[in-house]
Amino acid sequence: MSRRRRGLVITVSGLHGSGTSTQARRLAESLGLRYISAGLLFRRIAEERGLTLEELSRLAEESPELDRMIDERTKEEARRGGVVIDATLAGWMAEDADLKIFLTAPLEERVRRIARREGLSLEEAMRETLKRERSERERFKRYYGIDINDLSIYDVVLNTALFKPDVTARILRGIVEELRRGRKHRSDDGCQVRG
Repeated sequence: MSRRRRGLVITVSGLHGSGTSTQARRLAESLGLRYISAGLLFRRIAEERGLTLEELSRLAEESPELDRMIDERTKEEARRGGVVIDATLAGWMAEDADLKIFLTAPLEERVRRIARREGLSLEEAMRETLKRERSERERFKRYYGIDINDLSIYDVVLNTALFKPDVTARILRGIVEELRRGRKHRSDDGCQVRG
């Protein structure tokens, strides 16, 4: 299916606490696209099973079914198109995405954000974040052979600590608008455009 027919597909990945959910949701709203979050699905599964995120991560380390279910959903949503997908592996799973974004921020800033959001102490947030990220790195390497520290697959890598959330949102929206303009211009010149 061509990108034109399926609609725009944007992936937003990043480190925990870097603002991926906030920015992906805002981008989807501003572009009139669907918003899909693997993190929300993971949290919902943890709640349904009466587990913490840390406990569910430990279960996922023992069995790949949970990660594979979430990652298959990412692939399926990308095929449907017209979507912004917020997931750690979205850039890897939605191979033919129109734009792959990776958000980052220094560890201390990310931990502050997570502690504030989750109502944790800085120490708890640091411990849980490091444990969760280590677990994910190991699982994704073991299950898929993916090194999530390899950022070479992304079109845009942005440090969200440099800007206020509104400014980050404007930057990301501007990038998408420039991408669309560039494709429209190439299309007007009679070139084949997939997006």
